[in-house]
Amino acid sequence: MLLGILLGTSAPAAEPSPWLEIHSTHYTVITDAGEKKGREVALRFEQMRAVFAALLMKERLNEPLPLTILAFKSDKNYYQSAPMRQGQPIGAPGFFLSGEDQNFVVLNLFEEEPWRAVSHDFAQMLLNYNYPPVQGWFDEGLAEYFSSIRIDDKRVEIGSDPELSSPFTEDLLQNQHEAQNPAKSFTELLGGQVWLALPDLLTMKHDTSTYTAGTRHTLFYAQSWMMVHYLLHEKKLPETGSYFDLVENQHVAVEAAIQKAYGVTPAQLDEAVKNYFHSLTPLFTALDASKQPGFQQNAPQVYQFPAPVGPNDSAITSKAMPEIDARAIAAGVKTRIPDRREAGLQELQALATQPDPAAAKASSKENKKDTQNDAPLVAATGNEIAHRALAWDHIQRNEFDAALEELGDAAALNQRDMWIRYDLSVLKYRMSQVKKTDIQGLPNMMQDLRAVLEWYPEMAGAYDLLAIARMEGGGPVAAMQAERAAMQLSPRNPHYVYHLAEIYESDKKWEAARALLERLEANGNAQVAAEARERLTQLSTEQKYGVSAATAASAKKPSGQKSPFDVLEEDAAKRAAEPGTQSTTADKRPAKFLQGRLVGVDCSQSPAAILSVASGGVVLKLRTANYKSLMLIGADTFSCTWNDRSVSVNYKPGGLSDGDLLSVEVR
Repeated sequence: MLLGILLGTSAPAAEPSPWLEIHSTHYTVITDAGEKKGREVALRFEQMRAVFAALLMKERLNEPLPLTILAFKSDKNYYQSAPMRQGQPIGAPGFFLSGEDQNFVVLNLFEEEPWRAVSHDFAQMLLNYNYPPVQGWFDEGLAEYFSSIRIDDKRVEIGSDPELSSPFTEDLLQNQHEAQNPAKSFTELLGGQVWLALPDLLTMKHDTSTYTAGTRHTLFYAQSWMMVHYLLHEKKLPETGSYFDLVENQHVAVEAAIQKAYGVTPAQLDEAVKNYFHSLTPLFTALDASKQPGFQQNAPQVYQFPAPVGPNDSAITSKAMPEIDARAIAAGVKTRIPDRREAGLQELQALATQPDPAAAKASSKENKKDTQNDAPLVAATGNEIAHRALAWDHIQRNEFDAALEELGDAAALNQRDMWIRYDLSVLKYRMSQVKKTDIQGLPNMMQDLRAVLEWYPEMAGAYDLLAIARMEGGGPVAAMQAERAAMQLSPRNPHYVYHLAEIYESDKKWEAARALLERLEANGNAQVAAEARERLTQLSTEQKYGVSAATAASAKKPSGQKSPFDVLEEDAAKRAAEPGTQSTTADKRPAKFLQGRLVGVDCSQSPAAILSVASGGVVLKLRTANYKSLMLIGADTFSCTWNDRSVSVNYKPGGLSDGDLLSVEVR
């Protein structure tokens, strides 16, 4: 009886976390709405992704940033996280947050089909990663077309007017009231007699940076939507690609490009689009229905077809997530929304200082296994995700010491989190940029980035940072390879193009650098355009003297000190004034990159060393005058006992089978 009393009065077991972490092929869903709802969210995004791929006629899509979907089951939690507009949370049941490191979607699962609220931004994201930069009408037209999507387990519907809504509103007593001067739908706008001339539409500039709800109700967006509607239905996307090549790359006039790509005059193409619009009976049927009270947007759309992905076609797994981790993720999302940042920071700081015995116990085991990270390993408390989110916020504001401290705490709690290794690499690069210094811990940074790419092979930002690190390490060929990989995964990112221009400069490929910088001068990103213009003004001097801007920047000169270019000018003038003076011939041998097998090291002439590297049946003898000063990647110190190791080397060739080493990467 005593045992029964003791058992009956024991402390109750902790409540299980309501949060789940659900993984599909391409996305992660964090939700407190239960497994069924969470799986449905993951499936809908996989389906939308597959539909978008079909529209672009692509078998494979790039997603160079991970996308996490935070799905709340209640209105309350959602509206505490939603962006503000005129002092109130937005009314849409979902929103999209883009980031430099990752993207987020936040949904209110209390509403029906909340994913439709982010379909426009979802399409823009996929378009940015999978189509070259083109004229604005195509981007906006395709995103508007896609935003009409309705989807269930078996069927897809698409093609309706995405801006059609009822002019009636309902008050708290469920009385219907007609709005004054409601915004016109696309169908109404195009039903008028006046359309923009086709060449004007195709060349019109548009600025989405100041977009707010309602500004899409214009003839530009309506015509762009219908133009893409027509091109997709008539299967003219290949011709559209030819048109963009003519206009963007060959600089052909719009009228001539239309004739050459589509085989018709602009007037004929314009007439074909108008006739196609007037043939779409479902649009006009829906418009008439919207004028009646109680209108519901559930009528059949213009096109219906089977869902390309069903519940049984997509591999979806789920596991429980600690509630503290979910709260940290939600708070981290808030810090990325200006109006919510302070509240998010307060929540993260509380979570970062709250003891978490389970995490501390797990971290002590992990840290014994892995000590490669540069972050200091300290006894840390709190939640690892909260520390990492705080670190990212500090990095964005150039608060480097605070960021390093938070990453150190995060690493002490979980050494195996790849986000820590990526954030640490970003931190090292940002510090070098702001402080005008070399990147610190370059070999470990490269190791971290390779680990990140093994974890997420499409992460363009990791390739970009790896390219920058390789360029600083003296490997321009390997740097170009990494930067081109970043550009292939994210073809519209102007920063990657700028970094490739820097790599060309460092390798003295002046004309290639100039071509990229001239292209960036007209870029919509004002900061990148300004940097490109400034770099172009320096290029002639750099080409004349063979010193890149990166080399000049590495000379840390106090105020008033002559720049390297000033010194070069004066030195050249002195040499010209001295008769009989001969300049030293520079080493003009091109640097080469090689991957192979290190089969032996000869240190008999120490500190000189000769490395024997086998590749493709040939053994190269590569010499360094002082192995103590040789650039190493993947190793802290040089070893004369290395043997049978996979290596990558940058070198300047001598004869057919020898050369001088610039750097060695050991794996």
